[in-house]
Formats: sequence, C-alpha cells, structure tokens
Amino acid sequence: MGRMHTHNHGKSHSIRPIELKKPDWIKMEPKEIEELVVKYAKEGMTSSMIGIKLRDQHAIPLVKPILNKTISDVLKENDLVPEIPEDLNNIVLKAVNLQKHLKENKSDNRNVRSLELIEAKVHRLSTHYKNKGIISKKWKYKSVVAQLE
Repeated sequence: MGRMHTHNHGKSHSIRPIELKKPDWIKMEPKEIEELVVKYAKEGMTSSMIGIKLRDQHAIPLVKPILNKTISDVLKENDLVPEIPEDLNNIVLKAVNLQKHLKENKSDNRNVRSLELIEAKVHRLSTHYKNKGIISKKWKYKSVVAQLE
C-alpha cells in the first residue's frame, strides 16, 4: 500500500525481471516448484517469505512465468491461505508493537500520530478486503483486541 501521509514517493525496492518468460538456468520442473511452495507454506512461511526463499536458495526469480500462476494461487489450491491476508496482518502487528511502545513511553507524541495513520491504513485495507470478500464482513480492528492476539 502506498505511503499516503508522507512526502516520499514510496520505498526503494529490487527490480523485478523485465521479461515474463521462464529463465534458461532453471532446471526444475513446475511440479517440483509447486511442491516446494506447499512445503514452505506448511512450515509456516508467508507467501512473500516463500518468494524470497525461492529467489535466494533456488534461483527462481518469479514463480508466475514458470507455473502460470502466483504463489498465492498455489496456496489457495492447497487450502493453505491464512485467515487474514499477509499485508493486513503485518499492518495490524505494526500497530500492536507501536501501542506497546506508547504504553512504555507516554510522552512520545510523534508516534501517537504514527499510530493514527497506521490504524487508518488498517481500516482502509480492511474495507477493501471486505468488499472483495476476502475477509468476513464482521471482521473489525479494535486496538485492545489486537493487543491480546
């Protein structure tokens, strides 16, 4: 999700491969790659962590040109999708950690504003996922409940 409340234009990132074709150096079959994705998901890795592991350890830059589907599509086929999407979960965890920080540091007014911005992002993202039907319509972010999880 973009960085709405700053003057920056985004975060720097690695550049994805330009051509969406199977690289010549990959000798693994698509079935083997799919089995690796399922194996890593069963170990508790998120889809982004699986992509990083495939890139770093197995020299697979992108899964989509090889399998003709994404990592999340493979996880959906094997019923390994988490209840809450990964990006929403990460933002909620960020809010929880910031709340813990603010309990210890009561005079940290700058991060009070940061918490407000993070929670606004949680609400925007959750309404998007509710409209898409990815999370239930009854799901609601509450700061006190998030701390208990």
